[in-house]
Amino acid sequence: MLTTLPRRKRRVVLTVTLGLVFVVAVAAVVWAMMPSKQTYRPGGEVEGLTATLARSLPEDYPRIIFTDASAEAGIVFRHFDGRRTSQLPEDMGSGAAWGDYDNDGWMDLFVVNQAGPLTLTPEEIAASPAHHALYHNNGDGTFTEVSAQAGVDGRGWGMAAAWGDYDGDGWLDLYVSAYGQNTLYRNNGDPGSGPGQAPTFTDHTEAAGLDAPAGFWTGASWGDYNRDGRLDLYVTGYVKYVPMEGQQGSTQYDVDVPPSLNPSSFNPERNLLYRNDGNGRFTEVARKSGVENAQGRSLSAAWADFDDDGWLDLYVANDVSDNVLFRNLGNETFEEISHRALVADYRGAMGIAVGDWDGDADLDMFITHWIAQENALYSNRHADRIPRPAPAPKPLQFMDLADRFGLGQIALDYIGWGTSFFDYDNDGRLDLFVSNGSTFQQQETPHLLIPMQDQLFWNRGAGAGFFDVSAVSGAFFSAEYVGRGAAFADYDNDGDVDVFVVNHDGPGVLLRNDGGNRNRWLKVALEGQQGGGSTLGARVRVVAGEQVQIRQVGAQSSYCSQNSPLAHFGLGEAMTVDTLDVIWPNGDRQTHLGVATNQTLRVVEGREGD
Repeated sequence: MLTTLPRRKRRVVLTVTLGLVFVVAVAAVVWAMMPSKQTYRPGGEVEGLTATLARSLPEDYPRIIFTDASAEAGIVFRHFDGRRTSQLPEDMGSGAAWGDYDNDGWMDLFVVNQAGPLTLTPEEIAASPAHHALYHNNGDGTFTEVSAQAGVDGRGWGMAAAWGDYDGDGWLDLYVSAYGQNTLYRNNGDPGSGPGQAPTFTDHTEAAGLDAPAGFWTGASWGDYNRDGRLDLYVTGYVKYVPMEGQQGSTQYDVDVPPSLNPSSFNPERNLLYRNDGNGRFTEVARKSGVENAQGRSLSAAWADFDDDGWLDLYVANDVSDNVLFRNLGNETFEEISHRALVADYRGAMGIAVGDWDGDADLDMFITHWIAQENALYSNRHADRIPRPAPAPKPLQFMDLADRFGLGQIALDYIGWGTSFFDYDNDGRLDLFVSNGSTFQQQETPHLLIPMQDQLFWNRGAGAGFFDVSAVSGAFFSAEYVGRGAAFADYDNDGDVDVFVVNHDGPGVLLRNDGGNRNRWLKVALEGQQGGGSTLGARVRVVAGEQVQIRQVGAQSSYCSQNSPLAHFGLGEAMTVDTLDVIWPNGDRQTHLGVATNQTLRVVEGREGD
């Protein structure tokens, strides 16, 4: 009892007790004055979080508009036919690929389609109006669809497309992945029967050894990983999907999600690496080479030489599983270095963009993610590091700088898919485009998915970062679609980069860049010794005054899509490029000096420049 203690001790105890009471009272007052904790929900406002998303648009932003030129150009494409039935393969959408398949100097467009719901009978699939579409570029700003004449109007549940000259005959062949059977279309290089006597294609899937078992195959990326002059092929597998009925779903952000739409409900599918054997056939070597990624639910993959050692590395974007970076060891095997490179990112990753956004002469990455996860800007720190004594390589490591440079929190309310670095205003700095679209069903009309707006980000430089210029870049960015794939090319050869966007259960949209060519530019078209295909993986470097830029041809495969194989450089007001270097996939280097801008320069392997 307190009364039994000596007077001095009683005094100490009373002092301590009163002090504690005072501290508790003050803490209670402070707690009462603090705002209540809020949980972030997409589309909502949370003080201290969403209030900081806005970045004021600088006055010097480029006055450039992207115009929906689809109808004017003759592209009438509709993705999907009928009503979806809430099954995962129906919702993942498709991509598109640009390539000059008839060698006339104009980029043609192939768009992948899905026939409709998985409940279709074989007869209904064959009759579906939703088929793959090949649009021949007429060279006057218009296209003509030649899918049937060319023999590529397939029907099913297509995912990705990728052009590549796998047999080295100088004609681009076409690979299409799918939920089901993948297809390799060999370019016959014949006169054909389409506009301008365009070539036709023949299904060479089985003959080339690419007849993988039916599965849920997503991204497709060509690259010469062993530097033998022949294109190899990497194909990502998503999940081992099986129809699910009558099972309890989950609630995500107050939205009911059936188990048939949750990728975590299914086991992951392996990935495939096809080594080109040079006799028109491929051998599947993913497990042997260490890139099978059997635990990843993969959607995209990009070949790029991230450590600048002359060998193509491989980055794989996985959904609800760690992303993976495979370092090429130069002996037909790879080392998995994801965690120590700080890119083993456990988020819902969809699209990959690869490019040197900060102008420090190494390749960075931008990854699109699921809702409330932010997008990632992985800045390559390789060029910053002090070289180690030979033969020890410099460590490869990245840092996510998305929040710092305006690309992180601004994506909280979006689900991002197709993306790419591209210099849309030709100022010499790589900008970004993101195609957005939900995977959530509309509550009132559950057979439809929730649409979203796409985003365009202008790069103001390595110090300032990116600014969202969507609201001032054309009416398209005010519209909402269920965006999926996006592919980039200067289709009208006017010197600025245009965009084609694939929208799930919606129209394909051709966005013409109006105004980007007010600055000067240079396009570099490479021709390899074994045809155009062997140029994928080549690195092009230009120096104009104080500015140095690099591009790796074919590195930006993004979500189920492929960009033009031409290396496009914006050059501001520069009339001349001082030095242009091409490092071919086999390591050979060619140099051109004093190259005039505002032209397409054709560089042939083994033929020295001026």
